[in-house]
Amino acid sequence: MTVPKFKTFRIEAYKPGKSNIEKIKSIIKLSANESALGVSSKVKRVLNNKNLILSKYPDSKSKILRKEISKKFNCDFNKIICGAGSDEIIQMICQLYLKPSDEVIVPQYSFLMYRIYAQIIGAKVIFSKEKNFKVSVSEIIKSVSKKTKIVFIANPNNPTGTYLTKLELIELRKKLRKNILLVLDDAYFEYMKNIDYKSSLDLFKNKSNVVIIRTFSKIYGLASLRVGWGYASKKIIDAMNLIKSPFNVNLLAQIAATEALKDKNFINQSVKHNIIEANKLKNILNKLNIYSNEVAANFLLLNFDKCKFSANYVFDKLQSKGIILRSTEDGYNIKNKLRLTIGSKKENIKFIATIKSIFS
Repeated sequence: MTVPKFKTFRIEAYKPGKSNIEKIKSIIKLSANESALGVSSKVKRVLNNKNLILSKYPDSKSKILRKEISKKFNCDFNKIICGAGSDEIIQMICQLYLKPSDEVIVPQYSFLMYRIYAQIIGAKVIFSKEKNFKVSVSEIIKSVSKKTKIVFIANPNNPTGTYLTKLELIELRKKLRKNILLVLDDAYFEYMKNIDYKSSLDLFKNKSNVVIIRTFSKIYGLASLRVGWGYASKKIIDAMNLIKSPFNVNLLAQIAATEALKDKNFINQSVKHNIIEANKLKNILNKLNIYSNEVAANFLLLNFDKCKFSANYVFDKLQSKGIILRSTEDGYNIKNKLRLTIGSKKENIKFIATIKSIFS
């Protein structure tokens, strides 16, 4: 049987962190930066509604959700687009802007989907160097050429947990040519209480050459429902709507995300939990000579360079006890490091006890 010829891609596919371990039923998954507290009680109540009509297509424009986003973040309803996760927003941006002769700049260690979607289009990905695992404005500017079309940045950055300050972001936008699109991913902004930090939406809400991306997969705990959103000039959003797939955000995702935005207490509890637990984990790990970034998002990049054990050794030992962290060698090519998601109190207690036992 002949298989019709298809295009081939020279890309490294995204490899998610492990979700299960053979022969171990009860696992603690600290590999995907998921919500430590699950989902809001408001979300649980609405998803238990037995009168939901699942036989009909959802609103293709996610109007109710967009209205709630507009209200919550004081931004223009007409400049919002919703997607099946923020991944779909990234994909649409690449489809809209890139052709094979273009170049895209991404930081050396950054979310893998920026490079993957750009490479699928055929654009060339330029990696700007980082300084101590932090995005460098000067290195990005040095990487710019006549072919540069887009710069992608997550702030705070995944997987390093570092971030650009308000002043650094403003400097970057000023130094980039006006016809270069700056895409800023705010996936973890809710966790940020650092004084020198400002969200991309707050800084660039009225800029016509910036696209802001956000997600409901992290602090809101809706990772399995796949819902995210983008904010940009109306011209860009209108163009994205032309290429957006119909009914891309399912009904349950739209309803859950709308309710999640209304629960301020859940967000406040999540932020408080993250700050307390992340600092506790950081201090304990420091005593084992495992160092990390300052607490910013809901994860830590663990550095084993001064530790008596290697990252791979600790990863395997933890996994044998049913605890999964994220290896940063696959895809990110960061050696002797692991990414640790901040878990629930119960999960963190088990992680601390287990890693102490490895070192005893």
